[in-house]
Amino acid sequence: MKVEAECASCLLSRGMAETYMATTNPALRFRTAAELIKLLNREFKPTSVAADLGTKRDRLIRQLTSNPDPYQRTKKLSNQKALELLPYAHKLIEEGYNQQDRFKKACLCAIVGNIMEFDIPGHSFTLKDLRKTVKDAAKDLFIDDVEKAYELANKTGKVLYLADNAGEIVFDTLLVEQLKNMGIHVTYVVKSAPVINDATMEDVAFSGMDKLADEVLTTGADAVGLQLKLVSPEFLKVYEDAPLIFAKGMGYAETLTEYKLKKPHFLMFRTKCQPVANYFCAPRGKNIAKLMP
Repeated sequence: MKVEAECASCLLSRGMAETYMATTNPALRFRTAAELIKLLNREFKPTSVAADLGTKRDRLIRQLTSNPDPYQRTKKLSNQKALELLPYAHKLIEEGYNQQDRFKKACLCAIVGNIMEFDIPGHSFTLKDLRKTVKDAAKDLFIDDVEKAYELANKTGKVLYLADNAGEIVFDTLLVEQLKNMGIHVTYVVKSAPVINDATMEDVAFSGMDKLADEVLTTGADAVGLQLKLVSPEFLKVYEDAPLIFAKGMGYAETLTEYKLKKPHFLMFRTKCQPVANYFCAPRGKNIAKLMP
C-alpha cells in the first residue's frame, strides 16, 4: 500500500521520538532531525511505501546517533508487562468450547497484542492500562477470516509465522500453542536486528517462543514488514516454500499488499493509523484478520 499525505508527519514524528530515545546530545538530535527532513524531502512520493521509508529512517537514526537499539528499554518493559498479563489471556482462550473457538480467541489475543505500538500519532496506548486494553479490545473482528485460516492451517499442516513487535510476541505464544495443539508445524520468524520495536531473537528467548515453535528463524534483515529485496537468501527460500503465511502487524500489511501473492497470507493487525484503516475499508482502532489474496 502506498503512503497518504499524513504519513509524512507520522514518519517524522516517530523519527523524532526515536531520536530522543537514541541520544541526549542536543547537537546530534538537531543533526538527525535535519537529515530526517532531507530523507523525506528526497523520497516521500505518492508511489512510496511507508514501511520502506520507515526502514530507511530507522537506519539513519541508528547510524547518526550510534545507538543500535533506541527502543531497547521500551521493548524490555513491553515484554515484562505482557508476560504479567499472559495468564489472564490464557484463561480467556481456555474458555473456548472447542479447538476452533480456542483458535479464534487466540487469534484475537494475538491481534490485540498488536496494540503495543509506540509513537504513532493519535494511537493511545499505555502499559499501565494493558489489562483493560486487552479486555476491551478482544471482543470482535472488523474483518473476520479466522475460519478460513483455521481450515487452511489444518489442510496445509504448516505455518510460517511472521512476528511483529516485542511485547506482542508474548501474546503470539498463545496462538502458536493452539496451532501446535492442532498438529501444525510452526516456523516463527523475527527480525535479525533492531528496527523500531520489532521483535528479535532476544525477545524470542524472553517470551519462551523458542520452546513452543518447531523452528525460529530471522528474516536476515532489519526492515519494517517484508521487503524481499532485503531479506537473506536462506529466509527467502523458506518463505517461498511455505504453503501458508501468518503475518502480524501493520508493517506486513503495508508491504505484502505491494506484492502479487501466490499463496495465502493471513494478516493479523490493529488499524492504528488512518491510512492503513482506509486501505482495508475499516475504521481506525479495529481488529483485522484478513486472508489474502
